[in-house]
Amino acid sequence: MTLADSQDLLLVFSDPEVMKFYPQPFDDEMTQTWINHNLQRYRNHGFGLWALVLKENNKVIGDCGLVLQNVDGIEKVEVGFHIQRQLWGQGLATEAAQACCQYGFNQLQLKQLVCLIHPQNLASRRVAEKIGMNLVTAEITWQDQKVCIYEMNCCHA
Repeated sequence: MTLADSQDLLLVFSDPEVMKFYPQPFDDEMTQTWINHNLQRYRNHGFGLWALVLKENNKVIGDCGLVLQNVDGIEKVEVGFHIQRQLWGQGLATEAAQACCQYGFNQLQLKQLVCLIHPQNLASRRVAEKIGMNLVTAEITWQDQKVCIYEMNCCHA
């Protein structure tokens, strides 16, 4: 993800339906801040959210990746994703999230990944379940919002 992706990502983040479970849709400045925050994650942790590029036309259609989160005082790595609304239902979020899990477990040697999802966000909950995550906490308050926690563990030989 680079600042050159900001207009394509703005199409995703400015959509009220995509951002339904966020405080508000993003404007151009918020989208650029989002990108800069991810660039900082790359520098600090070696990973973050990556731009999702549709193979057939090379267009940025969203983001997906790994984000370090503090959950009740414990650092956890979350799999996060956002996809252009007109591309929902095609399995793209699932495919991207699976690839991020493989990267986290195989390249980064992580032992666990989580998804923090608003309880009413049924589509994202289905993605978490499709990639093999299990619901471990039905509802907590995290960063002033309700979320449920899905987890996936991996053991390295």
